[in-house]
Amino acid sequence: MQVTEFDILIVGGGLAGLALASALGDTRFRIALVERRPPRPAPDWDARIYAVSPANADFLQAIGAWKHMAAERIAPIHSMRVFGDGGAQLDFSAYEAGVGELGWILESSLMACELWESVKRQGNLTLLCPAAPQALQVTAATAVLTLNDNSHVSAKLIVGADGRDSWVREALGLRAISTSYGEMGLVANFECQHPHRGIARQWFRCDGVLAWLPMAGNRVSIVWSTPDENARAMLALSAEELCARVAAAGNKELGTFKLLTPAAAFPLRLTYLPRIVAPRLALVGDAAHGIHPLSGHGINLGYQDAKALAALLAASPDWQDIGSERLLRRYQRERREETLSMQAATHALHHLFRKDFPGLSPWRNFGMNLTNRLPLLKSFLVRYAIGAF
Repeated sequence: MQVTEFDILIVGGGLAGLALASALGDTRFRIALVERRPPRPAPDWDARIYAVSPANADFLQAIGAWKHMAAERIAPIHSMRVFGDGGAQLDFSAYEAGVGELGWILESSLMACELWESVKRQGNLTLLCPAAPQALQVTAATAVLTLNDNSHVSAKLIVGADGRDSWVREALGLRAISTSYGEMGLVANFECQHPHRGIARQWFRCDGVLAWLPMAGNRVSIVWSTPDENARAMLALSAEELCARVAAAGNKELGTFKLLTPAAAFPLRLTYLPRIVAPRLALVGDAAHGIHPLSGHGINLGYQDAKALAALLAASPDWQDIGSERLLRRYQRERREETLSMQAATHALHHLFRKDFPGLSPWRNFGMNLTNRLPLLKSFLVRYAIGAF
């Protein structure tokens, strides 16, 4: 059996996997990346968008990707307004927190295509695409991956960056504890009548959590986390009916809406892994964790996974076995606190505003209004959320 040898094998060419590969571009390692198909630019505006924190914008800048992204498709978030289900309001401002921006809204395909172009030019990386994993064998010294064309590649370390239904994770038996929220995340893009002025808006409603995220130009992207039956009902609406429904849900703060991309929805679930490393294995991104989207931090966790793992590997001496579990546990320890705290916070907020706990409504709205009157606390919350400490 002929085997092509590498130092690091990344399975999955999504945002976290591509960012990890790019962050390792100036290292001594020979890297291979396995992906079924290259990313494609959206024909118009991508319905899948992310709120990228300043800390992760700095990371993308450091690996050379940010400066090449089309600036006219990036929207800054200057402030955020959060509305409770009983009239409460909580306002966050970049200016008041002493930071430049709260974050930036970017299309998934915009980031993916730029990161893909970056790694294509990377001298120490081999792209195995189109390719898919078929079998994985781990020994004391190496991990050998069989691809769908019956070729074989090996590495000292294999990184699972292949999403929330990770094939790598399943192949090596790392246990994932998943809890369905019984909800779907409905996403779509709209052109709005009035300018959004860089303000992100979020409503905690009896039918879920609705976010309006400012896109470039006079556009917004929505993420509506709502019970399955409600999501399916909205998917069945005509474009005009959906526009009216979304505009009304936000009290028509931006006037009338015009649909730019067809609505889509995906199931929501919390995914916790007791371990994200094993001998010769590390997980990053959605393969390592899953959170409720109400915080908008899913990709931010993934980028920080890539940054932490890349820094650990790059700092390892030449004699270090980069696939040893003892070394990889340092990565697991570093990422555990942020991941668990974000999972706990979003899970608690989701349950706090559930409609089957109506008696909590006065208290949660009181808490929001109280927080809104404490500028030091608000500044702390903002700076913690965006990684400005």
